[in-house]
Amino acid sequence: MKVLVPVKRVVDYNVKVRVKSDGSGVDIANVKMSMNPFDEIAVEEAVRLKEKGVVTEIIAVSCGVTQCQETLRTAMAIGADRAILVETAEELQPLAVAKLLKALVDKEQPGLVICGKQAIDDDANQTGQMLAALGDLPQATFASKVEVAGDKVSVTREVDGGLETLSLSLPAVITTDLRLNEPRYVTLPNIMKAKKKQLDTVKPEELGVDVSPRLKTLKVEEPAKRGAGVKVPDVATLIDKLKNEAKVI
Repeated sequence: MKVLVPVKRVVDYNVKVRVKSDGSGVDIANVKMSMNPFDEIAVEEAVRLKEKGVVTEIIAVSCGVTQCQETLRTAMAIGADRAILVETAEELQPLAVAKLLKALVDKEQPGLVICGKQAIDDDANQTGQMLAALGDLPQATFASKVEVAGDKVSVTREVDGGLETLSLSLPAVITTDLRLNEPRYVTLPNIMKAKKKQLDTVKPEELGVDVSPRLKTLKVEEPAKRGAGVKVPDVATLIDKLKNEAKVI
């Protein structure tokens, strides 16, 4: 069984992002970039399924600029067998990425697509669900446990009230949550091996997908600075402040 794992290149989670002075977006010049942490969990889960013998091939996919090759090499160092880069300089929104992935799913025919539940840059949490809808595939989001048996996959997912277990027919789409696993440390020998693995590059036009943005970002600004807390002598003063200063009641 093939597994397709989409991975996204994002600003490293340790970096404090800064908004551009003109408010047009986030400044990513000379900023450390890395693989989206949820996607790293997805790659790790695919590799674990391969180690159990239920998966034969793992294909990592990234959509974006040429530098996304570095992210794909990291995925191959973790254990992906080969990679595909859909190269474009366009600003990619979740629907465009889902359409690109749908075209690759049609071409590669994987038994399972494992995505990170969301990217830490836009926090959209949409691509996996959109891909499932476009491909008319069963889906399980926020997976905390995945077990494949024959042509079925059992997914334990986190919901507000606790845990829910779903049984899906393959092929299917799964999005990963934080508690699914802890990604392995990438060793230097594996990084060197990843350089020799196959990495194909395609353009969106070759897949027949229009990736032009549907949404326009009008303005990006820093969140307002939080004021210091104050102690109040009694409940009456607290209610007065909540009504007249915070205006929340």
